[in-house]
Amino acid sequence: MADPVAALDARFPGKRVVVTGAASGLGLELCRRFAAHGWTIGMLDLQAATLAQAEQAIAACGGTPHAAQVDVSDGATLSDAVAAFVAATGGVDVMVNNAGVAVGGDFADTPAEHWRWILGINVLGVVHGCQAALPAMRAAGAGILLNVASAAGFASAPGMSAYNASKAAVVSLSETLYGELFGTGIQVSVAMPYFFKTNLLDRLRASEAGRRDAELMMESTSYTLERAASDVLGGVARGRLYVLAPPRLRALWLLKRLAPMRYLRLVPRVRERRLADLRRSLEARSGVARTPPA
Repeated sequence: MADPVAALDARFPGKRVVVTGAASGLGLELCRRFAAHGWTIGMLDLQAATLAQAEQAIAACGGTPHAAQVDVSDGATLSDAVAAFVAATGGVDVMVNNAGVAVGGDFADTPAEHWRWILGINVLGVVHGCQAALPAMRAAGAGILLNVASAAGFASAPGMSAYNASKAAVVSLSETLYGELFGTGIQVSVAMPYFFKTNLLDRLRASEAGRRDAELMMESTSYTLERAASDVLGGVARGRLYVLAPPRLRALWLLKRLAPMRYLRLVPRVRERRLADLRRSLEARSGVARTPPA
C-alpha cells in the first residue's frame, strides 16, 4: 500500500488520533505520518520536555497537536486526557496505545518490582487507553484501537520473561476485544514489530548481562523505525487484527502456532548462536581478543 494514511483519511474524514508514548520512537513517527495528512493528534507522554519538542515538530509537519503529560499506568489521568481531546475535537477516530517500557534479564534475576512496573505501563496502559477511547467510538459506531505489542509477545525468547509476558497480554487483550467489538464498526489491530532502533532501552531495567544482550540485539538490527511505522500503518489500513512488522515475521508466527514444541526447542539455540555471533563481531570491531574458556 503506497500511503496507508490516505486510506485512513477516506474512512475517517474527521482525522482525529490519540497516541500514547507520542514524544519519541514509534509513537512520534506515527504522529509524523498522521500530521503529514493534516490530522488532529492527541500527543500523550510522560516526558514533559521531550513532549514539548515533539509537539512543535508535529505542528511544523502540518498536524494539529493537543499535547498532555500523562502516565498511562494512571487510568484516571489518561481518561481525563482522552476526554479533553474528545471535548475539543468532537471524537477520536484512532487510538494508538503505544507507550511501553522494557525489562531484560533471566527470570531469576527479575525482581517483583520490575514486574509491577512493566505490567503497569505495558498492560494496564493499554487497558486504560482502550477504556478511555471506547465510549466515543461506540457513540460514533466507528474507530480503530491500535495496540502496540511486540514480536516478543509470541516469540517467547529466553532472557525477556517480563517483557514477553507483558506483550503477550496485549496480544490476548486485543484478540478478546476483537471478539467483543465484532460488528460494532470498531476495528481492533495489534502490532507485533521486530527489534528496530529506538530509545526503548533508555529506561530499560535489567541485570548487567540482560542489558548487554538487549543492546547487542538493538544495535545489530537492520529494521528501521521508518519501515516499522510503514508496516504497522499498512496492516492497520488493511483492517488486519494481527499486524506483523515486517510481514516476513508471519513465517515465524505460523511456526509457533502450528508446531509450538518444535518452535520452543529451537528458539533458545537460535538466540544463543545469534548473541555469540554478535559478541564476536563486536570484539572484532573493537580489537578485543576473546578470552579462551577456562
